[in-house]
Amino acid sequence: MSLYGIRQLTDSVRTVRRNTIQIAEEISEEDYQYRPAPGSRSVAETLVHMAWLTDADHFLHVEKQLTSFDGFDFGAFLATSEVEESRDRSKAEIIELLRTEGERWIQWIEQLPETFLAEQVRQPDGTSQSRFEMLLGTKEHELQHRAQLTVIQRLLGQVPHFTRNLPISREQAA
Repeated sequence: MSLYGIRQLTDSVRTVRRNTIQIAEEISEEDYQYRPAPGSRSVAETLVHMAWLTDADHFLHVEKQLTSFDGFDFGAFLATSEVEESRDRSKAEIIELLRTEGERWIQWIEQLPETFLAEQVRQPDGTSQSRFEMLLGTKEHELQHRAQLTVIQRLLGQVPHFTRNLPISREQAA
């Protein structure tokens, strides 16, 4: 019996990305350059980073076909993300990037065979992780950054949609 597989992953990724896009839509374009602290990513950079994560999976699992991170240049890999994050994009372009890259990633995952997803990849610390676990980690990574954006919404004086919708959820539950 499998309790969590590809279908559950893709359904939850769609939900996560839909909520990310809602936050991206609610933050005004003039606040896309806001940084909560010096040296941190701006709102725009964080959103582009989230969109780029899906390309990273394709790069690692298909283009490079990594079976081990031994000798992998993480610095150069992260520099690619930083270049993408620093490109000047409008709010509309970033939201479209989130939509298209998210759906492209999901469609790619849906066609992956279980044998591929079960393959183990040696991690930098010497442990191994399945490709499926690594893809699940991408979703978790987006959730981490979405939590940061929720805090940023508060710092900007906004009430995040989860909080706004809480009274409705309580009424429906009662």
